[in-house]
Amino acid sequence: MTKSLYATTLFVLIIAVATIFSGCANQQNSNGNANPSAVASAEPTPDKAAIEAQLKAMEYDWPRIVKERDGAAVRKLESDDIMLVYPDGGDGNKEADIKDIEAGELANEPQEVVDVTVNVLNNDVAVVRSRTKVKSENYKLNDGKCQTIIHEFRTVDTFVRRNGQWQLVASATVPVRNPAPAETPSPTSNASSSPKGSPAVKASPPMKPSPARSGTPAKNSTP
Repeated sequence: MTKSLYATTLFVLIIAVATIFSGCANQQNSNGNANPSAVASAEPTPDKAAIEAQLKAMEYDWPRIVKERDGAAVRKLESDDIMLVYPDGGDGNKEADIKDIEAGELANEPQEVVDVTVNVLNNDVAVVRSRTKVKSENYKLNDGKCQTIIHEFRTVDTFVRRNGQWQLVASATVPVRNPAPAETPSPTSNASSSPKGSPAVKASPPMKPSPARSGTPAKNSTP
């Protein structure tokens, strides 16, 4: 083989090897960029403490909403497509809640929200469990004391953040059977302070719950 032929053959081999390596590199780069979603940025870690504080404030504000007949709060924070389940298994909707709250179905019956637990699923979804106590009739006992009947309910609420605003999108409420009564000394012994004859007469709460608390604790809303 002549020197010129040898040089030409060597040059061709060098070009071939360079082409192969270049092709492999391009293929690797192509494979790496073929699926941009595979390198999607991670979702920001939710600020659980802040979310819990917001949603607890909404839950604890409900007694005020009931007392002040604040239908505007219900209108603002309940989603239009909210799914409601009442203690008797019936379905509810936003308009019925607004109507009940503005009518003051339980505005004169003190309420207390307790045992609020928030489960933050992500930045925009959370589930809240709570207990609501509704104080109603007083009964005169044989020893002259008054016994206040307390209706208790457990509720599970689902909140979704839409356009930066938390909204209630689903809620289910169940009655607590045989809640503990609250006893208070009777201010007087006259009949007006004890209109009912026996606390056993009212064994179960009314079965029309709604955010307006028509017989049960109102569903969670807040301004």
